[in-house]
Amino acid sequence: MGQLVGVTEKASSQPGTLRFELNRTLSGQGHERFSTVEEARGDWPSAVLARRLIDHGGVDSVHVYSNIVTVELSRGSTGEGLGDVVANLYQYWLPGVEPPSFDDAQPEEAAAPATSDESGEELSAAAQRVPTHLLERSKAAKERWAAKNG
Repeated sequence: MGQLVGVTEKASSQPGTLRFELNRTLSGQGHERFSTVEEARGDWPSAVLARRLIDHGGVDSVHVYSNIVTVELSRGSTGEGLGDVVANLYQYWLPGVEPPSFDDAQPEEAAAPATSDESGEELSAAAQRVPTHLLERSKAAKERWAAKNG
């Protein structure tokens, strides 16, 4: 479940640097730089991606600007698998992961509507659909009005 991010790996003019162009923006129009997992705290997309890239290993730093992610590799790292990390940014349920059940989130069944009021008087079909506390409040207001206006 989720969406794959369209990723194109572009050549960089600097050795040891990978550049990924995405089909969506991650940081708006601001630059964000991350060198450690601690710097990448937060739940916004660029921080999450930087954390995942650094956790993957072989990454010294991550720079995000809009839809371009620049990764500086550690010495001797090839960057193998980093494109998949970027592409799976919005994949929430990977193969083998059981999605949550929404059976518990179903609303409880409403109580059966009352067919008579407190005095035992039969309610009309329309009144049976009105919640009991609203009927009681309406009846009390009607009694106050009748007492006031005689």
